[in-house]
Amino acid sequence: MKFRKDINGLRAFAVIAVVLFHFNASWMPGGFAGVDVFFVISGFLMTGIIFKGLENNNFSVLNFYVARANRIIPALAALCLALLVFGWFYLTPLEYKALGKHAASSVGFLSNVIYWREAGYFDAASHEKWLLHTWSLSVEWQFYIIYPLVLLVLKRVFSLKTLKSLIIAATVVGFIFSVYATYKWPSASYYLFPMRAWEMMLGGVAFLYPIKLQENNKRLVEILGLVLIVGSYVFITGDDPWPGYLALFPVLGTFLIIQAQRNESIITGNILFQKLGAWSYSIYLWHWPFVVAIYTFSLPNQYIYIGMALSVLLGYLSYKYIERIRFPRSFPTLLGYLKCKPIHISLIILIGSTAVFYSGGSPLSFRPGAISERAVFIDYYAKQEKENKYEDYWLKCDMYSAHNKSKEYNLDSSCINTSSSDGVLLWGDSHAQALSLGLRELFQERNIGFSQVTSSGCRPSLKPDIYERAELSEPCNYANKKALDTINQIHPKLIIIAQKDQHDKQDWKELSTKISKISDAELLVIGPVSQWEKSLPSIVVQPNHWKTKELFIEDKNLNNDVILTDQAMRSLAEESEFQYISLISKLCIKNTDENIKCRVYTNDQKLIQTDYGHLSREGSRFIVRNIIEKPLLNIYYTNK
Repeated sequence: MKFRKDINGLRAFAVIAVVLFHFNASWMPGGFAGVDVFFVISGFLMTGIIFKGLENNNFSVLNFYVARANRIIPALAALCLALLVFGWFYLTPLEYKALGKHAASSVGFLSNVIYWREAGYFDAASHEKWLLHTWSLSVEWQFYIIYPLVLLVLKRVFSLKTLKSLIIAATVVGFIFSVYATYKWPSASYYLFPMRAWEMMLGGVAFLYPIKLQENNKRLVEILGLVLIVGSYVFITGDDPWPGYLALFPVLGTFLIIQAQRNESIITGNILFQKLGAWSYSIYLWHWPFVVAIYTFSLPNQYIYIGMALSVLLGYLSYKYIERIRFPRSFPTLLGYLKCKPIHISLIILIGSTAVFYSGGSPLSFRPGAISERAVFIDYYAKQEKENKYEDYWLKCDMYSAHNKSKEYNLDSSCINTSSSDGVLLWGDSHAQALSLGLRELFQERNIGFSQVTSSGCRPSLKPDIYERAELSEPCNYANKKALDTINQIHPKLIIIAQKDQHDKQDWKELSTKISKISDAELLVIGPVSQWEKSLPSIVVQPNHWKTKELFIEDKNLNNDVILTDQAMRSLAEESEFQYISLISKLCIKNTDENIKCRVYTNDQKLIQTDYGHLSREGSRFIVRNIIEKPLLNIYYTNK
């Protein structure tokens, strides 16, 4: 296929957008759409290779796979190896274990499936996953595997002309399905191949049905395409459902630029974009680890510019010394394909990273990343977060966990105390669960019956609700129905509601009215705890906090939204039927310069939270004993 400078320039448009978005989303809010531009380009090029082979009756699917492996695997493997070496020195065992898992899934081209399955309520933030960006490579590789096989099978039944028509039909159907799936299964739609396939197939349509245009019309089509792409980068944000129908804009824009075929365009053909386009794959590979490093080590903002510069530099070096290595593209015999060197390289990385994973992150006495004081500190809370939640959070009373375990919406019998008619019911999400340890201990001391109906990620609600993660809707609605049924069954004297955030968006009047109709219980709402944009243990081990061990810290990672939520709730509670206990008012204070400092340690120097906001064992007891106990018991005994 003749080299297309316009397509090479499009790659630059795509990688610039992705890099800017990841380093600072405010610079280019929709820059993630650059990945969709890459998908269309990939579909165009792969369709060209496949159909030319089909037309000449010399298409070899094995040669096709080898060529793709030669193109993708070496640079990816080099990145994975570099990160595994880096992790040996600097990552804690749990962090290193996660890296091993992700490196294995990346070179195995299943990382999109892994990250989709990890998109759970308790999982690490995206900025803590060093190879998260490889999900798109896995999507492309799955396209490379499936697409030629399907075309080869269909060619036995249909003519090439009919095959081209079928690709158009499949593209339309795929788009419609993607739009539907984005709203039905948002997380799966973002990561999985079936919802992205139409984008690559539209690139195929661009190859199969080129449009002949006059030069002036070519310019207009190119400009229209650029407007659609750049408009997507600027006006679409991460809050919009994606891919969905909005993905049509950058995808169609890419389609139009390819159709314009302006090989000498100053926009896509200039020397800068040609260089960046050539290096784009390696730039894409290397940029994300720098983003994660800045986030993980809480580096100052100026490191963003250093990170971007290093991304381009390493992208260039990777392109020059790794991507341009010429491996054999075909072999004389079937067994000869076993000599494909990129496959050997990927197997080495796969074996090494799998060993890291199954060893638990190499918790060895001679591995620097495993034995430092900070590593031991982070590891303690990471293990508490991951391994000790069942009793701490009473997950047997979690509707979501119960369903995942037994596929039934049945809570453990111990969750509902039917022996007491003057007990307490806790209703809420995982943040309510995190509070439950301290509450249970308090009420057990006073022989007060305690019941819990909670579900991870589920806000209390009176009616079926729509959740960002569609898989939560059913367990959440069951949990809320169960809570109301339990209130009607046991008639508690006090109902405690706790949730992560968005307290001010709840219809508390409606909820209070409903509860008053089925019970004479007092309604108590516990406000949100202070929360962070990243894991609290990883914040406090940074030098500016680690040396001082201050009870209250000021940090840029403080989530100000929950501060505003608490302020709104305090005002609302003054005019409402429910009682409200503000945790923020006790956990956070304002400096003289109006900056906010929030408490991170208990009195005995244990962290209050294990992650961005879920309470630790010590934190749950601290919050209950030092903030909640007195007003809570006053409300309970007054009502009793």
